[in-house]
Amino acid sequence: MNFPAAVLGTGQTHHVTKRTDVSMAGMCREAIDRALVDAGLTIADIDAVVVGKAPDLFEGVMMPELYLADALGATGKPLLRVHTAGSVGGSTGVVATNLVQAGVHKRVLAIAWEKQSESNAMWALSIPVPFTMPVGAGAGGYFAPHVRSYIRRSNAPSHIGAMVAVKDRRNGAKNPLAHLKQPDITLESVLASQMLWDPIRFDETCPSSDGACAMVIGDEEAATAVEATGKKVAWVHGTAMRTEPTTFAGRDQVNPQAGQDAAAALWRAAGISDPLNEIDVAEIYVPFSWFEPMWLENLGFVPQGDGWKLTDKGETEIGGILPVNPSGGVLSSNPIGASGLIRFAEAAKQVMGRAGAYQVEGARKAFGHAYGGGSQYFSMWVVGSEKR
Repeated sequence: MNFPAAVLGTGQTHHVTKRTDVSMAGMCREAIDRALVDAGLTIADIDAVVVGKAPDLFEGVMMPELYLADALGATGKPLLRVHTAGSVGGSTGVVATNLVQAGVHKRVLAIAWEKQSESNAMWALSIPVPFTMPVGAGAGGYFAPHVRSYIRRSNAPSHIGAMVAVKDRRNGAKNPLAHLKQPDITLESVLASQMLWDPIRFDETCPSSDGACAMVIGDEEAATAVEATGKKVAWVHGTAMRTEPTTFAGRDQVNPQAGQDAAAALWRAAGISDPLNEIDVAEIYVPFSWFEPMWLENLGFVPQGDGWKLTDKGETEIGGILPVNPSGGVLSSNPIGASGLIRFAEAAKQVMGRAGAYQVEGARKAFGHAYGGGSQYFSMWVVGSEKR
């Protein structure tokens, strides 16, 4: 049996290139304190802490959760570390939610972060790990062939990636926490930017950010107590996680089976039969702009080959049939370990009516999504303004 669970509050740091003013501990605590204030709680109200970040080599600190226990408020409480590569922020949110849904804890704090400025993600992805093929090209070089395959399959015109970049960066300019703020970005300026990994251009690529995100998940009693103060909560309607191996014969890296399976399980869990028309806003993990149409198809919002058409019609803009990444998304802020939890938190903010200048009017159901590794880890959820 699943007990009801809800997001009581969220908190993020300001995402920037380098946080030289704080340690990892201080950066995480900023997000935690903001989430607790948003939920109207203190650390004493928290029963357990779930932490998540991407590979430890991204900062060069092994098992940081151990020395961070004090700063995270986890002393004397259950502390659980989650790691599923770039999807880890989403997985952290799912694990924290599952602990509440299982009746194990009443209030769980989820915290995810990355301080990329203290290491080098390209280097971290390229070292020879035992029994694993190193990604010598970094993330962009790894995913560029998949994008080319998508374009070839779907006959997508070459400007679609630039359209996504313009939309997300303009959305990010409305988000006071976003790393990149480019309100004047244009299709022409994106198409004129340097080609990094054909067909991915510089302006179609996510930044490298320092930042943290925290979220408080509570049970029905805790959520009702928050609602009694006049504040909204985001009720969790469903969660899903799926994985598959990075490489195997016949694997479809453009439309991974694990993503399809996770989405199908999520829609069943949330009671959704027509996601395109039932979801009011989607926060989708798009680190390179072409992944918006790719994931729209993978997640079942549209049939295969039609993802780019939704983007091209402007339907993923705020005001469209499915606003995608009104917060600016990963293209505007990318502290890798936190990026998935940010997607989950931004989805929650929409149905709680706390998204400010990028609030989607009338948002009642929102989708949060994360993927990681070589597109083989997927985590996602649906949250709503009303309890199911």
